Parts: sequence; C-alpha cells; structure tokens
Amino acid sequence: MKHVLDRPIWSALATRHRTFAEGGSLARRYRPSIVPFAATAADDAESLRALGKLLPPLESSILVQTDPIVLPAELAAVSAASLVQMTADQPIQAVSDERVQRLTRDDAAEMLALASLTKPGPFTLEALSLGDFWGVKIGGRLAAMAGERMKQPGYSELSGVCTHPDFRGGGLARLLSLFVANRIMARGEVPYLHAYASNVAAVGLYESIGFRLRTTLNMAVVQRAG
Repeated sequence: MKHVLDRPIWSALATRHRTFAEGGSLARRYRPSIVPFAATAADDAESLRALGKLLPPLESSILVQTDPIVLPAELAAVSAASLVQMTADQPIQAVSDERVQRLTRDDAAEMLALASLTKPGPFTLEALSLGDFWGVKIGGRLAAMAGERMKQPGYSELSGVCTHPDFRGGGLARLLSLFVANRIMARGEVPYLHAYASNVAAVGLYESIGFRLRTTLNMAVVQRAG
C-alpha cells in the first residue's frame, strides 16, 4: 500500500492544499504563482496525458515521487535528482529563543532575496499562503528563516530552511528547524522534509535534531518538449 508521502505533491493537492490546485482528478499542479509543483495521481497513460495538457509552454514544473518518473510525449525532463525524505516521528528538543519571530508579507521581499541567494528550494512571494514562516533578524537584516510548505493529512513539510552567508555558523538553521518542527508536532502532526541526497551537510543536520530517513524520491524539472 502506498504511503501518503510517496507522492507528496499529489497527496497535498488532493487534500489539505486542494484550494491551491489547478487540474482535475488525474493531474494537478499548484498555481504557478505559489510554487512550481505538479503531480499525477498515478503513472497510467490517461494520467500522463492529463499532465501533458495541464502544463503550458515556457513554464517549468517540478515532479517528486518514489516511483520512477514517467513523462508523456509532450514533456521532457530539463534536470533530475535524487531526494531524501525525512520524518521526525518522536519528540525532539524543545527550543525557545526570543529572536525567533513570525514573518509576514511585509518581509516577503527580503525572504525572496534570501531564498534567491541561498537556494533552499523553490520559493515565491506567495509561499506564505502555504504555511507560516519564522525567522531571525540580526542588525535589522533577515539572517535566517524556515517555514512550512506542503501539507497532507497528519503531516506538514518543514521547508525553506536557509541562513545568509554572513550569519552562518551560529546555529540558526538548527534553531529554526527545531522551532518549526515543534510547532508542527504541537498540532499533532508529523514534520517531514526533503533534501538533495547529495547534500550531506543538510542531511547530517536534520539527523542530529531527530529526523530519520523515510525513503528516497525521484525529482525532475520538466518543460513542454520541443
């Protein structure tokens, strides 16, 4: 039996994030102004045709799933990578730090600049509509942030963890990861996250605070072929 996180994009768009979805019962995507993620319900020919029709020319979309990624003839992979998916199923260290503050749309431009510089993953000015983000400011500058992104029944994704190069080495990524994960747990949900399998430092950080490997996933950035 498939796990709800085996196709995390699909299961989010079919449940807790369905209000952000475009598409139908076979293929869906987030509205591109929010995040460039798409998925199919399955890899049958009909679902793949629906995905091909859903994605317009000149736009890239990201697919993530445990199964090998199969594409319709209309689409081609621009790049591909292996991801690890990690969950924190047991209580983790509680943290309290008065520097941590909730980020709002007033911070969106600075959040986008930080994400563009550090590249923690797809981030847009509309990312705040998916879940709360928290940050630490030092000297009036956004030094680090982390937040929530995809949501499925019983799960919420820790995402957007990044620290400005000027403030690395101070434990801010660890602090904010623990802070957001504890907030998710306080709601009775399991926090989970994705990282590139090749990013040994990030995987080591998450393991050190209580996240454990659940599975590996395939990721592809796709565009309309031709």
